[in-house]
Amino acid sequence: MGETSGKGSCDGYDVAIIGAGVSGANIARRLSAYELDVVLLDKEADVSFGTSKANSGIVHGGFHHNRKYLKSRLEIQGAMMFDRLALELDFPFRRCGIVVAALHDDEMLAIDQLYRQGVENGVIGIEMCSRERMLGLEPKLSPDTVGGLWAPGGGIVEPYRFAFSLVESAVKNGARVLTGFAVERAERSGERWTVGASDGRAVSASYVVNAAGLFADEVSRIFGAEEYRIRARKGEYYLLDRLTKARPDRVVFPVPTSVSKGMLVIPTVEGTVLLGPTAESIEDKTDLSTTRSELEKILGSARTMIPSISETDVITSFAGLRPTLGEDFYIDISAKAPGFIQVAGIQSPGLTASPAIGEYVKDLLKKAGLRLVEKGDYDPYVEKRPHMKDVDHFAADGLVKKDPAYGNMVCRCERVSEAEIVAAVRAGHTTLDGIKYFTRAQMGRCQGGFCTYKIIKIVMRETGLGWDEITKRGDASRILKDTL
Repeated sequence: MGETSGKGSCDGYDVAIIGAGVSGANIARRLSAYELDVVLLDKEADVSFGTSKANSGIVHGGFHHNRKYLKSRLEIQGAMMFDRLALELDFPFRRCGIVVAALHDDEMLAIDQLYRQGVENGVIGIEMCSRERMLGLEPKLSPDTVGGLWAPGGGIVEPYRFAFSLVESAVKNGARVLTGFAVERAERSGERWTVGASDGRAVSASYVVNAAGLFADEVSRIFGAEEYRIRARKGEYYLLDRLTKARPDRVVFPVPTSVSKGMLVIPTVEGTVLLGPTAESIEDKTDLSTTRSELEKILGSARTMIPSISETDVITSFAGLRPTLGEDFYIDISAKAPGFIQVAGIQSPGLTASPAIGEYVKDLLKKAGLRLVEKGDYDPYVEKRPHMKDVDHFAADGLVKKDPAYGNMVCRCERVSEAEIVAAVRAGHTTLDGIKYFTRAQMGRCQGGFCTYKIIKIVMRETGLGWDEITKRGDASRILKDTL
């Protein structure tokens, strides 16, 4: 989606945002509503390739955290913003509600505490539920369920499509995106920062927002700002086929522990089922490995809540990393580096809070001295692209008559047509992972076994790239190599 090469000179902006995950994308989109020159920088080959690509995809219910925490206040505000965002942008979202299942009488004490906290936080419609009420809300729950909590405002969202759509909206309104931009140096001259990348590119900006996720601590040091340490917390997941009989109608939480919200059963917005995550603190910020032992823990925990979950429905496993920094988000104007805004430690419920983070950072920039003048021609809407799996036979026939490429099914598992792959490439997604997150091709039961070759041919045709230039997620992940 982003440009991978600049003009070779130091382009000037009002605001540079480092990190194109959901936090950075929301900030960029919010600032694009003003008469500002904004650039979004990311070290990866595409936006949302960091923390944002591998999370639970939940819009949280607002009851897990006390309102004294900034993350709780932003979670509550952000959750209320998704309905409007879904109307304006092009990403899947549904308010299916959240249930927290208590399987033992002593867990009802924790349910009571969550309920009281939710009431204090102003959560709409929250209920403490009897066993009968819980099984009525979610019939697939274990018959051992003794009661629980119901939060109807909770929901599910596809996180990468959300990030892509935010960035598309920001670019439509004048923001620029530079990918493959690994920040390695920063210099202050007068009232401006010069931000340099490892490949020699540089930009200058009056203000810089550090939304670099797992690497926010390193970016902070580069700018001579606050010293802190981001620790990675790895969460492993199982993904179940959309044909599984264990798919619940609601997001199902266990009673949380002091370490995490527990391992969930999530009916994804696209029809599959997600189990997880685990919560393991690790030193390596690039470790995305999965282990059989951890995944067995997920299955065991999930089956206590929904016994019909079967390992035969598993189509893949993956891991995501969350940036942890104490108990709360760290979002503030730097006290050490002028014109520098910290947006760090954005772990759960960061996705839910991200629209509110955009508003909050906009206000901090204004407080720091940024002049905000609204654009008269700001357009919050992006084009809604059709997807063959979502349309009926009559609409599908109309799409094929308009463009025969809609009739060529590239990914059979997820029903993704050639026209949708082409749309992804023309939107700037030229890696296999970028196309996967944009279209869902390669996400079905065969995990790309049948469609990857076809996708590579389409990318080569549309971009002119050679077979040896196609990558999974950037230069270090080339798919085909000449070994002769």
